[in-house]
Amino acid sequence: MALIHSFETTGNRLFRKRGIIPLYILILALPILLFGNQTVYNSISAHTAEYIVKPIVAVISILISLLGLGIRCYAIGTTPHGTSGRNTEKQVAKQLNTAGIYSVVRHPLYLGNYLMWAGFLIFTLDILLFIIVSLLFWLYYERIMFAEERYLEKQFGDQFLEWAAQVPPFIPSFKKRKPSKIPFSLKTVLRREYPGLFAMALIYTLVDYITAYRFGAYELSGQFPYIPIRISFYVLLICLVLILVLRTLKHHTTVLNRVEGRD
Repeated sequence: MALIHSFETTGNRLFRKRGIIPLYILILALPILLFGNQTVYNSISAHTAEYIVKPIVAVISILISLLGLGIRCYAIGTTPHGTSGRNTEKQVAKQLNTAGIYSVVRHPLYLGNYLMWAGFLIFTLDILLFIIVSLLFWLYYERIMFAEERYLEKQFGDQFLEWAAQVPPFIPSFKKRKPSKIPFSLKTVLRREYPGLFAMALIYTLVDYITAYRFGAYELSGQFPYIPIRISFYVLLICLVLILVLRTLKHHTTVLNRVEGRD
């Protein structure tokens, strides 16, 4: 098989699994997070880590993740039906969206995904983990983006090539930004993105507890290990309640029904 066809085939397979593969990456990363390089953890006291280092890193990390979530929300909230569906079986595109955020970057959803994960990785304070997971994500998304663009080229021909020649694939450029053709829809974002918010809160809570343990903020020993309730746990509970409310509104009321002309 020619390399171009191999990349396309692999990309389409990863495209169908794109919702679950990040979970596999997280599971593979957990041993490094739990038992990886101890240099940072050994060089900082538990008190300094808990009350100085982690709060600063947490603010930076959360801002980066929120930027990623914001990019996803803006893309989803300003994209018409037929251009950004959550299809999982095959590529689908009834029209080529070249306005709004798609005039700035060709793959805003994947950029948003990476920034969300970059925030998690920075929060771990593990440079090796950041590098390894970033490389895995790049290989993973590169294949998917390749397959998607091959599909779009076949579907839209010169229109796609002209757009791709002006808009970068992953690093945004605002030189030729065009306003979105449709207004931002908060309802569309609320009905589609609440799982991402909960996943973000869950992973931050997991990382917070693991890093606190590695810094010595609590110990797991004896029959009744002492595991304190941390701020991240309360944030997770708040997000869980919010998610349950939104899910109930979506599935049992008409409040979050699909907006006409949107996915």
